[in-house]
Amino acid sequence: MAERTAILIHSLKEIAPEDWDRCANPQGLPHDPFVSYAFLSALEDSHSVEAETGWAPCHLILSDGDEIHGVVPMYLKNHSQGEYVFDHNWAHAFERAGGNYYPKLQISVPFTPATGRRLLYDPQNPDPDTERQLLGGMIGAADQLGVSSAHLTFVDPGQAERLAGAGLMHRTDQQFHWENAGYNSFEAFLATLASRKRKNLKKERALAVENGIEIEWVTGANLTEAHWDAFFEFYMDTGSRKWGRPYLTRAFFSLIGERMADRVLLVMAKREGRYIAGAINFIGDETLFGRNWGCIEDHRFLHFECCYYQAIDFAIAHGLKRVEAGAQGAHKLARGYMPTKTHSLHWVRDPNFRSAIENYLDEERRYIEREIQEMSAHGPFKSNDPTN
Repeated sequence: MAERTAILIHSLKEIAPEDWDRCANPQGLPHDPFVSYAFLSALEDSHSVEAETGWAPCHLILSDGDEIHGVVPMYLKNHSQGEYVFDHNWAHAFERAGGNYYPKLQISVPFTPATGRRLLYDPQNPDPDTERQLLGGMIGAADQLGVSSAHLTFVDPGQAERLAGAGLMHRTDQQFHWENAGYNSFEAFLATLASRKRKNLKKERALAVENGIEIEWVTGANLTEAHWDAFFEFYMDTGSRKWGRPYLTRAFFSLIGERMADRVLLVMAKREGRYIAGAINFIGDETLFGRNWGCIEDHRFLHFECCYYQAIDFAIAHGLKRVEAGAQGAHKLARGYMPTKTHSLHWVRDPNFRSAIENYLDEERRYIEREIQEMSAHGPFKSNDPTN
């Protein structure tokens, strides 16, 4: 077997799409749209991700010279924005102690708090050491680049367990996911809820569209530049109010429309012949991933309808196993989205700083475990309400 070498590339243009996708979405695993060449290259080609935005591509490729055996989506960062796993306190503490926390390596999908594999390879590959070699390549790259740390975020639970066993520090958090228990309709899902919760959801859905609002699903060949123009207006309006400078450029949406339209679902709300709100989702083989929402008119419960209830409708209609509704949001609990543990892994060069973080993470993991248990006990389902 030829010797494998880990190399760094600074643009996805340096690797063939089929080589990347053979590692990112191999046959036999559910398709993950976010690690696909189409999605990640759209981020780069639209200038949403580049050194000027603080996300300098620095991808790792594991090759024997003839064949690529693994890849890692990796970025050199000079800030902690757009990650959804918050390490600002770590940065402040490190810098107060006289160190330089930035630059750091981020192994993730930019601006996307969705669970998936981060060290990408075909698990049917005959060499069982591929994942270990990718991990070694990542640490070697961190040494070569002289960064303070490397962070793998929203990692698939199985991969997270293996990497924590290999010496990376393990961090947990929670999101709210909806699980499809084989429902054949939204009404079948409602039937599993406690009566008061069921009535509230029905009321919210009716009020969301009471002002003559119509809801459309737009995907595949039906996506047009007019849809993207409307959605980008919503995205900019909401994003500017929430965090000042939205991450994604207008070109990004056109590019995903060209490159992966069948993996995109726009839920668009229309009133009096004009689009007024919308939510973008990405379609995996098993999961619908809710991402961004925006609006130019304020209507009660329209956010819940477009982002949560329509996503459930789509998942049921297409036999998907779950809906990941993005980061944070305890309000999702009452709408059937239950707390679900998320995982990240961290490598820190400085041994003293690493020891301090390990102590912090031990306590944080216990807190997250308690919080998930407590919130799960207050879910909207009949099993949580002894009176139903």
